[in-house]
Amino acid sequence: MQPDDSSETPSLAAPVAGGSGVGRFLRGAFSSGLAVGARTAGALLLNKLLAVYGGPGGLTLLAHFQNLMALFTTLPNDGVHIGIVKYLAPLRAGSGRYRAWLGAGLLLNGLALALGTAALLLGRQSLVGVFGPSVGWVALFALGIVLLTANTFWVAVLLAAGRLRAYVWLTGILSGIGVAGVAAALYAGLPVANVLLTYLLAQGATLLPTLGLCARYGLLQPLRGRVSRPAVRQLGRFLLMAASVLLFSKAVDFVMRDVLIRYFSLGQTGLWQAVAKLSDNYTMVFSAVMGSVYYPRLAALVGQPKALRGYVRTVLLVLAPGLALGLAVLFGLRDWLLPLLFAPQFAAARGLLAPQFLGDWAKFLTWTFLFLLMAKAQVGRYVAVQAGSAALYAVLLAVLLPRYGLLGAPLAHAARFGILLLGCLVYFRPYWR
Repeated sequence: MQPDDSSETPSLAAPVAGGSGVGRFLRGAFSSGLAVGARTAGALLLNKLLAVYGGPGGLTLLAHFQNLMALFTTLPNDGVHIGIVKYLAPLRAGSGRYRAWLGAGLLLNGLALALGTAALLLGRQSLVGVFGPSVGWVALFALGIVLLTANTFWVAVLLAAGRLRAYVWLTGILSGIGVAGVAAALYAGLPVANVLLTYLLAQGATLLPTLGLCARYGLLQPLRGRVSRPAVRQLGRFLLMAASVLLFSKAVDFVMRDVLIRYFSLGQTGLWQAVAKLSDNYTMVFSAVMGSVYYPRLAALVGQPKALRGYVRTVLLVLAPGLALGLAVLFGLRDWLLPLLFAPQFAAARGLLAPQFLGDWAKFLTWTFLFLLMAKAQVGRYVAVQAGSAALYAVLLAVLLPRYGLLGAPLAHAARFGILLLGCLVYFRPYWR
C-alpha cells in the first residue's frame, strides 16, 4: 500500500471482487492497472531524478532510504493494514464490531511506531549513519514515518469499504507529490540526504486528503470503550507474518546494501542498484496485481480444495510463460533501457541483468505458491520459509560475492529463488500437477 518497495516477499493491495478462471484473473488484473501505473510512473521518475541529479551514488542512497522506510513501515503495512482490510470489509461503518477492529488497528500501529522510534534512537548510527544526519533530520524522519503510516492505515480503511476509485486517486497523489518534492529539493540544491527527507515528508502530507475522503464516506468513526482483546489477538497473527518479512527480508536487504556500499563504494554499488531498481518497478506491478486479484480469490476458495487447486494451476499456466516472455523482452532491450531509465553510465550494468531476471522469474512463481500459506493463515510455515530464505541468501552472498564481485549479488538472488521454487514445486505439487 505504499509506493516504492524493494520487497522480496509478497504483499497485498486492494481486494477486488472474486471469480474463478483465467478470464476473471486477467480482468481483475487490468482493473487494478490505474493505481499500479501511477506508482510505477512515480518510481521511474524518482529513479531518473536521483540517477541524473543526485550525484555519485544518488540512486544507491535512494534505495537505501526507501529500504530504511520499509524497516519502519513493514509491521503496519504488511501486518495491521492487511488484517484491517480483511476484517473491516464485511462490516458496516459505525457498528460496534467495526469500531472494535478500528481501535485495535490504531493501537497496534501506535505500538509498532513506538517500537520503531525506540530502535531509531538506540541504533541511530547503524540505521541512518550513512546519511550523516543531524538531530533535527532524525526527528523529521520519525515524523514522516508517523504521517506515512497514518496515511496507509486510512487508505486500508478506504479499501475495506470498497472505495477503489479513491484508492486510485490517492495513489496518484502520493506518487506525484513524492516526485514533486524531490524535484523541488534537487532544484534548490539541497544535499541528497535532505532531498530524501523531503520525499518522505511530501508523501506524509497525503494524509490530509486521505482523512478528507474518509470523513466524506463516513469512515472516521468515534471510538468508545476498551480496546477489543480478541481483535488485537486476531490482528496480531498478521503482525507475526509481517515481523518475519521485516526480520528476514527487509532487514536482510538493508544490511546487504550496507555491506555492498562499504565493499564496493557508492558508485559501484549504484550499478547493481540500477538493476535492482529496474526489478523493483515490475515487481511492484506484479505484487499489486497478485495482491488485489489473486490473493482475495485464494482466500475465498480455501474451503473448496478442488476449486482452489484448479485456480492456482490456471494462474500458474498463465504466469510461467507470460513472465518468461516479458523478462526476455526486457533483456533484449537492456542496452536501450538502462540509459533511458537511469543515466548513460548505468549501461555498464548490462552484465548483471541475466541472473537478476532469471531470479525474478523464479521469485514470482514462488510467491504464487506462498500466497497459499497467507490465505490459509499458516503463520508458522510462512515464518519458517522466510527464515530459511534469509539464511540461504546470506550463505549464498558470503560464497559468491568474494568470488564474483558485484555479479555475486544477482547470482545469489537467482540461486536463492531457484532453490525456493524447487522446494515449492515439491511441497505444493497437488496445485500444479
